[in-house]
Amino acid sequence: MSAADTGVAGRLSVLDRFLPVWIGAAMVAGLLLGRIIPGLGDALASVEIDGISLPIALGLLIMMYPVLAKVRYDRLDSVTGDRRLLIGSLLLNWIIGPALMFTLAWLLLPDLPEYRTGLIIVGLARCIAMVIIWNDLACGDREAAAVLVALNSIFQVVMFAVLGWFYLSVLPGWLGLEQTTIDTSPWAIAKSVLIFLGIPLLAGYLTRRLGERAKGREWYESTFLPRLGPWALYGLLFTIVILFALQGEQITSHPWDVVRIALPLLIYFAVMWGGGFLLGAVMGLGYARTTTLAFTAAGNNFELAIAVAIATYGASSGQALAGVIGPLIEVPVLVALVYVSLALRKRFTGGRQEPSLDESKESVRDV
Repeated sequence: MSAADTGVAGRLSVLDRFLPVWIGAAMVAGLLLGRIIPGLGDALASVEIDGISLPIALGLLIMMYPVLAKVRYDRLDSVTGDRRLLIGSLLLNWIIGPALMFTLAWLLLPDLPEYRTGLIIVGLARCIAMVIIWNDLACGDREAAAVLVALNSIFQVVMFAVLGWFYLSVLPGWLGLEQTTIDTSPWAIAKSVLIFLGIPLLAGYLTRRLGERAKGREWYESTFLPRLGPWALYGLLFTIVILFALQGEQITSHPWDVVRIALPLLIYFAVMWGGGFLLGAVMGLGYARTTTLAFTAAGNNFELAIAVAIATYGASSGQALAGVIGPLIEVPVLVALVYVSLALRKRFTGGRQEPSLDESKESVRDV
């Protein structure tokens, strides 16, 4: 470990330094709570409004708000003008991602149609929430993440149902495979986008605007943000506990099914993240935006995928179980990829938007 790395590690709080330990503990706690307390999963699932789980919504909003409050919104024009980044993101998210998940689901789950359909739905739901925190932990470009997440949101409202029809009905028919259907509306998808992205985005924007107007950018970034930052991780850990508690009994009761579903997911996350990182490096985007491109490509909107699976096939269906297992695999895998990304930063050469050592220290310290 270099002196610079030691300096960064020394600045991290206990929460940051042992993040994998806390995430692992949150997973175990959720599983134990789901198994030990009878009816806990059903009780948590019943706390919802119009199909939106309030405990999960609360955790995600707490998780995303501090990160979006860190975004320098006056710099977004530098991202929207980067056509390579925008085109690369659209290619990875809306062409390669769904096609890859469709291929993996049919290759590895040919005998399990319910799980296969659930995974295809996961592949269609592009990430708009948790990717924000993975990107921030890996010192990615916050402004680029905000723009790409907003872009994904727009395409999600327009394309999710269309792609669902294509990958579940049209393409299998062309290939002589089993066909199925998907039942969702643009409003249901727009509602997910507005809740899980719109609310924290608006809150983050107003917080920065009003905070800077009242006391200036220096106070906002050096005093206010360090106090707000840890709440992103508190929200993440709370969300993980709730997710595992909701499905603890199902997961522990069907261990072999979990393994079967996990295999294509592991391959998917690795290929999408690696492909995004490689594409960003080849295009010369620099470390920060390459990292953002990789994580926005690898993540998925599990809230939407689970909601669609439950609405179409039922809460106890195999499709819903596959949707739930998605984030349970995604969380530890993308945490590991955060550390892979930070390790690759040392060897990253060329490109623009490369973070300076001081900026990297500040980014890690503030998460």
